[in-house]
Amino acid sequence: MKFSDREEDDVQINLTPLIDVVFLLLIFFMVSTTFSKESELRIQLPESSDEPVEERRNPVLEVEISAEGAYAVKGPGDESAKRLLGTDRETLYRALVSAGGKQTDLITIIRADRQTPHVSVVRALDIARRLGHTDITFATQQVVEEETGP
Repeated sequence: MKFSDREEDDVQINLTPLIDVVFLLLIFFMVSTTFSKESELRIQLPESSDEPVEERRNPVLEVEISAEGAYAVKGPGDESAKRLLGTDRETLYRALVSAGGKQTDLITIIRADRQTPHVSVVRALDIARRLGHTDITFATQQVVEEETGP
């Protein structure tokens, strides 16, 4: 009786599935990681006080901007009514010229809704600057924080 010698096969490790798993883990961690972009400027915003502001005697020009970007202008001579305008730059320019003329000592108050597009506020600032108004302020609403319990 003849017994054959068993030939032993070379044992090899297949690395392909291992590489696939490592790549999948790498992709998972890359996708699930959140990247935060840090600002390069460290800004400390100014604080406002509750002290009353001294009253100024300069004439006031009010520009109101709605959430849709529509303008309303009230000049120093207008006691009650505001002139409602559209969203056009030239219309706003003409309204500011007729309301305040070329006076540069006006206090320009911009009252913008919190949902107002940024471009509408910048447009009003630009036109006021072109007319020579340098005393420009923004109207805000003071928020009173309620004290919570212990």
